[in-house]
Amino acid sequence: MITINPANEVKFNNNVDYCVGTGRLGLALTDEYLRQLKFVQEEIGFKFIRGHGLFSDDVAIYQEYEEDGETRVEYNYTYVDRIFDKYLELGIRPYIELGFMPEKLASGTQTIFYWKGNTTPPKDYKKWTDMVVALLAHLRGRYGEEVLEWPIEVWNEPNLPGFWYEADMKEYFKLFKETFVAIKNYDERFKVGGPAVCGVKEDVWITEFLKFCRENGLHPDIITRHHYTVEFPESVGHAEYSKLEDAEMRFDNLQSSRDIVDSFEEYKDVPIHITEFSTSYTPHGVIHDTNLNAAYMAEQLSRIGDMNEMYSYWTFGDVFEEKGVPFSLFHGGFGMVAAGNIPKPTFWTFVFYKKLKDCAKKCVHRDKTSVVVETENGYAGILWNIDGDAVKCSIEIPTEISEFSYIQKIVDEETCNPLKVWHDLGEPANPTGEQTKLIRESAYPLTKSDILTTKDGKVLIEADVKKNSVIYFEINKRDFTPDRGYDYEKVLTFH
Repeated sequence: MITINPANEVKFNNNVDYCVGTGRLGLALTDEYLRQLKFVQEEIGFKFIRGHGLFSDDVAIYQEYEEDGETRVEYNYTYVDRIFDKYLELGIRPYIELGFMPEKLASGTQTIFYWKGNTTPPKDYKKWTDMVVALLAHLRGRYGEEVLEWPIEVWNEPNLPGFWYEADMKEYFKLFKETFVAIKNYDERFKVGGPAVCGVKEDVWITEFLKFCRENGLHPDIITRHHYTVEFPESVGHAEYSKLEDAEMRFDNLQSSRDIVDSFEEYKDVPIHITEFSTSYTPHGVIHDTNLNAAYMAEQLSRIGDMNEMYSYWTFGDVFEEKGVPFSLFHGGFGMVAAGNIPKPTFWTFVFYKKLKDCAKKCVHRDKTSVVVETENGYAGILWNIDGDAVKCSIEIPTEISEFSYIQKIVDEETCNPLKVWHDLGEPANPTGEQTKLIRESAYPLTKSDILTTKDGKVLIEADVKKNSVIYFEINKRDFTPDRGYDYEKVLTFH
């Protein structure tokens, strides 16, 4: 039994809609990508979107040509304008990740991913910073001063040798300094951050990064890192299977970053942005498509804001090509939405937290399996069960209101499980239109309603929380306004 004290006010940083991840930006030129993003924006409405490949050759910003025996530089903004125009049309703004390296500006040939993003330092830092500042000036000219509010992150995961040649810390710090100084000299109001580390020696990198910044008189506006929660995967064919890590261990890891940042007097309380987070860190991580992923994310979203101002789920949709074009509908893609605008269970976890954010006056309760907020007309909350036996959750709330409308939206393995329907249909790699429609129909929460009557000054909320389920509930003061002559009970019994 959970007993709510209406006088409680529990700290809860629910910033669920701040940012979401995407595959390489060039994918935003495709129709399926835009349809998925439109769907996500209609249901959740993220403020920012972050992806790789802004300076990769498929976006085509950096160009060189020969004239009078000299190599000259010019910039092409045709595609980036088309991408960012569409983002703004859909109510979302770029969280600008500066990377990867244009081939003609690269110092080496190392690339990553199916689409061959170059991950070597620039051969000419002046040309790199000129390109960065020119882009920011172009964006301000096109979109106005709001561009000053678009966060900027210097590179992606430089602590991993695949993403930054030899994971060269000294060279990354040079990249950061040159970029940071150039941007701030252009306009100090831009918010610039790093080091965007992930997984390997995170504490060492963040510590050394801040030491470097202190020694060089730099004050990053944001500290960025990533957060994934699985062990090393087992690969079988196109699929990758991973075991979840202990959630407490992962939260401790996030807290360690907060503690490191705050240990530097000049950087204490600088915001930390988790610019990527999910369970598995591979685009073939089959856990992404499951109800277990949705339940695990429910706990993550309830607590990740304790140490971090922002956190960005990786990614909104399954239009994604890091390891090549997906072979099948459900393939373990990062996205919370599959092809054909089929929402995965995790999508609803985010929808529920967004609903909670929009309606909350204050948080009155939070524990490892639930969060409850007070609203204008009652209460709302989220319940979850990570891979455990079914439980009956009871919540008792003192109130002077006599009657409530009670709504539940249920996502579990029985009521909202498109993966199972796809499996039962024979796991079609490329479902027909009719199959896609059927799978999509199975991908929405079960909605239940009831009337709750207050007894002895208390209202009792009850919910059956099954294995790997996420439940959103709300109770609102019931105003009964029947039409003249209408009798609901008579409607049901009169034959």
